[in-house]
Amino acid sequence: MTESRALAAQLDDAYTLAMSWLLARVYDRMMAAPEEACLRTWRAELLTGVSGEVLEVGAGTGASLAAYGAGVTRLVLTEPDPAMRARLDAAVASARPRATVLAAPAHALPFADASFDVVASFLVLCSVADASAALCELRRVLRPTGRLVFLEHVAAQANPRRLAWQHRVTPLWRLAAGNCHLARDTAAAIEGAGFVIEELRRESIRKAMPLARPSIRGWARRG
Repeated sequence: MTESRALAAQLDDAYTLAMSWLLARVYDRMMAAPEEACLRTWRAELLTGVSGEVLEVGAGTGASLAAYGAGVTRLVLTEPDPAMRARLDAAVASARPRATVLAAPAHALPFADASFDVVASFLVLCSVADASAALCELRRVLRPTGRLVFLEHVAAQANPRRLAWQHRVTPLWRLAAGNCHLARDTAAAIEGAGFVIEELRRESIRKAMPLARPSIRGWARRG
């Protein structure tokens, strides 16, 4: 039984590494149309005027790098996936060489309490193991006057038929898309972690896969 479990664990690890490599290879091409249609603009709007010390969790391949302005005095990017992080390292080297890239997961950040003025989360809370734990950690590292800036795809609460399909597809989708959950109520999770949402917009992500189109974006204060 022990040998069988060990073999199963090895196979799981091999599968995870293979899918990580594949997703990192295709991610930018897969997201090119939604980025062009709306996501790039939304990120730029959300990050307008952001300044001081900034942390972005789950930075992926670095799609947000160009949106950070001169007012950002320190930029730290976390990305626990090794294949994604390799692409992020390359993007940072060419676009923002003074930024720091770390492998830390969102639920276990290696920073003292109240370390940052802004924390940014772009299309990442769908894929963390525990969104509530991650958000509590983001709140911990924010300064008392800090803000959380977010852009996330979420549950299709206004469309029961689509929501039902999100729940049906998620078990298989997670395996192919880096643990991505299609039907999370992220706005509720943000408030549940102690944040106070000051601005919230719900809009369809144009050109995205239909089940991943419902989205929220905005900002919240630490509370």
